[in-house]
Amino acid sequence: MIITLSIIALLVLGIFLFMQQAVFGVNPEGRRQARIEKSSHYKDGAFQNLSPTEVTAKNASMVKMMGSFLNKPKTTEPQKTLPSVQTNLNTLADDKPSIVWFGHSSYLIKSKGKTVLVDPVFSGHASPVSFFAKAFKGTNGYGVKDMPAIDVLVITHDHYDHLDYETILTLAPKVKKIYTSLGVGAHLEHWGIPADKIVEFDWWETQKVSDSITLTATPARHFSGRSFTRGKTLWSSFVLNIDGYNIFIGGDSGYDTHFKTIGDKYGPFDIALLEAGQYGVNWPYIHMLPEETVMAAKDLQAKILQPVHWGKFALALHDWNEPIQRVVESAHKNNVKITTPLIGEAVVLDSIYPNKEWWK
Repeated sequence: MIITLSIIALLVLGIFLFMQQAVFGVNPEGRRQARIEKSSHYKDGAFQNLSPTEVTAKNASMVKMMGSFLNKPKTTEPQKTLPSVQTNLNTLADDKPSIVWFGHSSYLIKSKGKTVLVDPVFSGHASPVSFFAKAFKGTNGYGVKDMPAIDVLVITHDHYDHLDYETILTLAPKVKKIYTSLGVGAHLEHWGIPADKIVEFDWWETQKVSDSITLTATPARHFSGRSFTRGKTLWSSFVLNIDGYNIFIGGDSGYDTHFKTIGDKYGPFDIALLEAGQYGVNWPYIHMLPEETVMAAKDLQAKILQPVHWGKFALALHDWNEPIQRVVESAHKNNVKITTPLIGEAVVLDSIYPNKEWWK
């Protein structure tokens, strides 16, 4: 009995010490927490979705889920190096907004000399450890060294596949200002980012970034957390109005009525960048099926749909290219215009919308 208790104590101590690493961030406190507690979306010690939302389905078995992830099908990852395009981001034409996708949910928007970067993950993995959730071969060709000066860095929420510790540390000197959801600034300050460089949003709050850029935080149906606790920071989508163009930054979200509300209030959108992957039967409310992605694009009144949140990491059990195949098929059936660039290939609003089915 003594030996067993000693082993358990050592394991608990080891986990505790491991969780003290900077990569896990910290929970908000002080003035930041005081502001959080004034939010109408914060109740019972955690942020809440607009609709009641379980992170996992009620009948989901954690043991079976763990077993499934430990025995993932080989088809969750491509069996060969994926193609990409190496675009010089410093000389990228920007008379009209140009969008360059780096895989998963990371992309750069450049317009008339101003640069917006969304959820950059350049470390090569989407987890607190380098050996888990590694990037597919061929998808990590872009890094901080390739980024121009960043006027606006948008972080939608604090999950590892959207807020990357290694990337933030290296990228920080290039960034003028970080715009993010309530509470996420606690992680950033913990990592050495000055407080005056961070702007936090509650849903429906708007900031005039410059004479030609306005950013508004809008709801998403998801959750947050980098350790065992959830909901201490907010998760958001964003409406970016830049040089007269209206862009929807989707972040992570399950399907719900908020898309129509946003579309009615801020639409139509010139383009909507919406998640289309990492869904699963055990978590049906926090990520969209590809067909729901198309429904969301219609609700938002989007002129063009660009699917993201796929093509770089295997964070679910579906085939790596299933999301894009299904969303393209659904878009065609529903007369929704869609663009499907390679990693690094520029989309130019009102001009260039790549649509090759390169994943086949």
